[in-house]
Amino acid sequence: MQAARQADPPVVVRGIRKSFGDVQALDGVSLTIEAGSVLGLLGPNGAGKTTLVRILTTLLDPDGGSAAVAGFDVQRQKTQVRPRIGLAGQSAAVDGTLTGRENLEMVARLYHMPRRDAAARADALLRRFDLLEAAERQAGVYSGGMRRRLDLAASLVADPQVLFLDEPTTGLDPHGRLEMWAVIRELASAGATVLLTTQYLEEADQLADTIVVIDHGKVIAQGTAAELKSRTGGEFLTVRVSDLAMLDGARRVLAAAGDGEPVVDAAAGAVSVAVSNGAARLAGVVRDLDAAAVAIADVGLRQPTLDEVFLSLTGHRAASDDAAPPGRPRRGRRRA
Repeated sequence: MQAARQADPPVVVRGIRKSFGDVQALDGVSLTIEAGSVLGLLGPNGAGKTTLVRILTTLLDPDGGSAAVAGFDVQRQKTQVRPRIGLAGQSAAVDGTLTGRENLEMVARLYHMPRRDAAARADALLRRFDLLEAAERQAGVYSGGMRRRLDLAASLVADPQVLFLDEPTTGLDPHGRLEMWAVIRELASAGATVLLTTQYLEEADQLADTIVVIDHGKVIAQGTAAELKSRTGGEFLTVRVSDLAMLDGARRVLAAAGDGEPVVDAAAGAVSVAVSNGAARLAGVVRDLDAAAVAIADVGLRQPTLDEVFLSLTGHRAASDDAAPPGRPRRGRRRA
């Protein structure tokens, strides 16, 4: 029986549903995570990501469907699931009154490790996450990035088979985010099985082997970053104008030439649109821009970004919550 469990993917989700009152947080979500891979669960705030993580980590029961983690059912076999998983949430769950070392030793003791083993495990993790010099300081004085690293270290105390990272870089500054990315890459290269939820397109592109896009509780696309990018129809034609006053003129020209609604980046003075057979269209677009008296600083073809893929799939950006379907209120910062 145990051998069969080990042969199964570490995470298998089939048709999971969950409602909170009249809000359908999850509506038939299915996904699989292969051993030693990172799955990026991508979607805006309120899409259902955290609700799914809470179900998979046995903190919440679904209304329907099934899920197994490390070979055990998350509803019927919670006590078998819990020792085999690690969880790092959106906010670092560390005790600010304890030192970094004391936080990790406390978690180890909760896993019933002997005191000597708990101390050795804490020391190894402090070294691994570059926290050894701060080990004897109270965690409450740590920077945001240090607290997140300590939280991630705590999730690894029991050497879990599956690690759940629920928006681990939310609220971090760019330097802290890059630090956390480096840690996650290290875990992935060491063969960890990870479910990473994120609102950041670049984060999913950088870290995930496979991406599942979820919006309003439904899976709307899944595949590698390259496969998802190919769904936009090929290349993107981008025009950067010499004068911001000409942005609207450029948008109108690209709307006529492209295969979808142009994306305007006012800060960069640029307009982009998906095109098929882009090389053949490029010269015509330049002529149309000239005829419309739009002076351009640069024009060219490029591969789509994951941000543009999400926009094409959902009609809104990943960090936006303003595309709630009819009858559903906007959910603000409610975690879902």
